[in-house]
Amino acid sequence: MNTRPQPAAPAPLPHTLLEDAAAIFTGVLMISVGVALFKQAGLVTGGMAGLAFSLHYATHIGFGVWFFVLNLPFYWLAVRKMGWAFTVKTFCAVGLLAVVSELQPLFLSLERVQAPYAAVVGGILMGVGMLVLFRHRCSLGGVGIAALFLQERYGWRAGYVQMGLDCLILLSAFFIVDVERALWSILAALTLNQVLSMNHRPGRYGG
Repeated sequence: MNTRPQPAAPAPLPHTLLEDAAAIFTGVLMISVGVALFKQAGLVTGGMAGLAFSLHYATHIGFGVWFFVLNLPFYWLAVRKMGWAFTVKTFCAVGLLAVVSELQPLFLSLERVQAPYAAVVGGILMGVGMLVLFRHRCSLGGVGIAALFLQERYGWRAGYVQMGLDCLILLSAFFIVDVERALWSILAALTLNQVLSMNHRPGRYGG
């Protein structure tokens, strides 16, 4: 019987600043296309994005403006619980998405999008974009910060935590959009969070 100790696994190499910047740009760009699909189909999603969508539909003030403002209170929690590096990267991602989502109509025009397509494809795009951000210890603020904190602190899967919080936020959709769009919005949130729960688990990634 071999009793020799097994060599320890090598520590993961941290990402470089350039890699983090490229990942934030890539993730935000994917998420912004999902946002465009949701806006064209009149859907809502969970998290701060969901609240921003609801307020956008109710007030006609840009989604990007609401998204940036709603995230401001969460940076204090991010600094205290997740550190300055996470907070700065998250602030950059939130700010970039706010700007891109407002300027995107200059570069992307969607004439007609069916709600089922927007729910599934938009949910997948946003989920994959968020995975890219999570992999680089970054998020889109708000619910994402709370989900990642609970995962690191208690080992709860970020996807399931976010799904629970999103369900509460999605209830507001029934007061903002018609019932059909609210139901498609629930499918969109389930799609997004299923992507996260299948691919982002505690202890799986490092760096």
